[in-house]
Amino acid sequence: MQLRQLGQNGLTVSALGLGCMGLSFGYGPATDKQQAISLIRAAVEKGVTFFDTAEIYGPFVNEEVVGEALAPVRDQVVIATKFGFDCEQPGQVLNSRPEHIRAAVEGSLARLKTDYIDLYYQHRVDPDVPVEDVAGTVANLIAEGKVKHFGLSEAGVGTIRRAHAVCPVAALQSEYSLWWRQPEQEILPLLAELNIGFVPFSPLGKGFLTGAIDATTTFESGDFRNIVPRFSEESRQANQLLVDIVKDLATEQGVTPAQIALAWLLAKAPWIVPIPGTTKLHRLEENLGAASVTLSPMALSHINAALEQIDVVGDRYPKHLQARVGK
Repeated sequence: MQLRQLGQNGLTVSALGLGCMGLSFGYGPATDKQQAISLIRAAVEKGVTFFDTAEIYGPFVNEEVVGEALAPVRDQVVIATKFGFDCEQPGQVLNSRPEHIRAAVEGSLARLKTDYIDLYYQHRVDPDVPVEDVAGTVANLIAEGKVKHFGLSEAGVGTIRRAHAVCPVAALQSEYSLWWRQPEQEILPLLAELNIGFVPFSPLGKGFLTGAIDATTTFESGDFRNIVPRFSEESRQANQLLVDIVKDLATEQGVTPAQIALAWLLAKAPWIVPIPGTTKLHRLEENLGAASVTLSPMALSHINAALEQIDVVGDRYPKHLQARVGK
């Protein structure tokens, strides 16, 4: 597995990471704990060094799974987790007050069975707490050795600049894929300017870009996609054209649609590290195979030309969640 650097302070990770959320949260019933641990350890064996979780996933359960899975190889891996919600309250209440961050980091350290967190993200910008206070608190945690690097998730340009001025931001985590390209407008140029890495989540469009989902697909009752406008039956029908194009490109290249989607992201910049998630070993192997796929300039031009002709239908979040991003 090739390595990539996030940020200016030497945070080095595998070119593809593993998003662990779906093992415990967001996509229906949680995976059996031992199966989840086995999958994470299989990822380590296949060269993955970068694992993403958050205290809100469960809440708490996903960090416990990740911590147990990675404890035997802690010095060989990079663990990213996130703060910014009051996990004791229902409804995902934002809380990035300095005293809450300090309480949150202690909980995460315990659940992750570690003395330090490699990459500590603010999960969502808290409008009630100046980001300078957030960055300053994380800078203190870095000085104390409890955190190695600072990250932001779904933050906007102004917030990134302000935070970075107080404590260097190693990485921004936000959604980015063939069917959500908004970061190209302002975010990617800013990250290049400031030498901040980019960690795209949902790089496979929450499964849509794999070609395994169509207008007739049904999701389990606990699956987050049931409330996502982009996953309405009408939207999936309208967006099938994008999947068809990806499938055709995959056939031409002799790879899978998922590998095309991931290879496209990897080709965008050497400081982009996607974190696809899965619960299945064969999907893990397929995703990691994308690191070996090289898209020619002609293939990339073909993809980009096709994308310019497609208007993806449906918002990526329901309104109450969309209101929390890009701040």
